[in-house]
Amino acid sequence: MAKIVTASSIASFPFARILLVTLLSLAPAAARAGAQVEEALAANVQNSLHRSVSDYPAPHLVFPTNVEGGAWLADMSSRLAARIPDWPTRRDFLITVQYEASRAGLDPQLVLGLIQQESNFRKYAVSSAGARGYMQVMPFWMGQIGNPEHDLFTLRTNLRYGCTILRYYLDLENGDLFRALGRYNGSLGRSEYPSAVVASMQRLWLWNPAPASGGGSASTRVGANALK
Repeated sequence: MAKIVTASSIASFPFARILLVTLLSLAPAAARAGAQVEEALAANVQNSLHRSVSDYPAPHLVFPTNVEGGAWLADMSSRLAARIPDWPTRRDFLITVQYEASRAGLDPQLVLGLIQQESNFRKYAVSSAGARGYMQVMPFWMGQIGNPEHDLFTLRTNLRYGCTILRYYLDLENGDLFRALGRYNGSLGRSEYPSAVVASMQRLWLWNPAPASGGGSASTRVGANALK
């Protein structure tokens, strides 16, 4: 079973990386879009990723209770309002982020931090390398694992590809978030991008749900990502 990645995974970062994250968190966020590197995929990997991006159930919030889901949506919406002013657009974006991240075993707060660095929440962002959309997905992925006719500027398509790709890189790197983020950005081995993503998550997107009466501990729930 794939390991669910949460912000608590950052505890495994070496001290120097944590220090750099802290320093970056004091600086204004800036888009750091890069480019995933096209590599040959084993047939079984390619088939698995193809199945992942081809399955399109309707996105919905994935929380133990509707109350917790509503609290998360209200909180994230208030933080995102300046970047995505239109409420229906903001609502659909957040629900899709939370659903696709949870589906891939990722912390939605991590994905929000990544999107901030990749596109600064610009739906139609295009990097100099040709990466597209919110999660700056390189078009070669459509031919490798999807369909050449897919539109990477479509919200659900972009987030489905982006979360699937990040999950693949995490598995490839045996759960090493730092290296997986480097692969995602095309900057493997350099600290700037992984540290910037973590800094954005820590500074702007961390979320601590209130303990549910009679429920499990927060650490067992999607979105529970307080640093330990």
